[in-house]
Amino acid sequence: MKPESVSEAIELQRAYYARTAACYDEMHVKGNVEHGIALQWLIAMADYLKVRSILDVGSGTGRVLFAVKSRLPSVRIVGIEPSAELRRVGTENGLTDGELIDGDAMDLAFADCSFDLVCEFGALHHIPRASKAVSEMLRVAKTAIFISDANNFGQGSRLSRAVKQTLNAAGLWPLADWVKTRGRGYAISEGDGLAYSYSAFNDLPQIRKACASVHLLNTRDSGPNLYREAETVAILGIKNAAETSPYADMALGK
Repeated sequence: MKPESVSEAIELQRAYYARTAACYDEMHVKGNVEHGIALQWLIAMADYLKVRSILDVGSGTGRVLFAVKSRLPSVRIVGIEPSAELRRVGTENGLTDGELIDGDAMDLAFADCSFDLVCEFGALHHIPRASKAVSEMLRVAKTAIFISDANNFGQGSRLSRAVKQTLNAAGLWPLADWVKTRGRGYAISEGDGLAYSYSAFNDLPQIRKACASVHLLNTRDSGPNLYREAETVAILGIKNAAETSPYADMALGK
């Protein structure tokens, strides 16, 4: 997308959040099964990895922040959210200005390895350059990265999935998506605002390259082949698995 197109898309999405902020939790949080399952996995793994600080990218009204504060009170957590209206809802519900702050996922204002774990829940499919956001998350994360998001190649009927997967294998999916969206690169709906056709599997190679181990979970019911069948997935990348595991000595026979 051209820079002016990216700017226009960002403004459209922020206008949507400003308009729906008052009912955001009702629309996007309550009944959101996939992120609920992913969040429980995140909390368990943060405890397992002895995480002491978490950065949540695209926090909305602070769902992840509230959950971590409740379950892991000793963990420092900060969320970035560019929508002032959504941040206002979060602070009205009890978050501090230091816990939920303004920020750009594609240019995180933190030094390398600033947080033990960096996560996102359903934000990447709203970001024009999701791979750039993932690169920034990997840069800022010291121990692990966690994403819970869409897999467009596992969505739709069996025929629809087969067509998309075939186009993707041939390297033609970006062109097909450009035609489908009439050159915009995104779709707009009342339920999700402005969204890109995104698959977490697109960013799996760079996560795997930066991490010692990578783990995947289907967050909605699916068959065993997550790429082909799972509508939504969660990915945990651990940078130094042997060093961060509390059972490292056992694994090394010490």
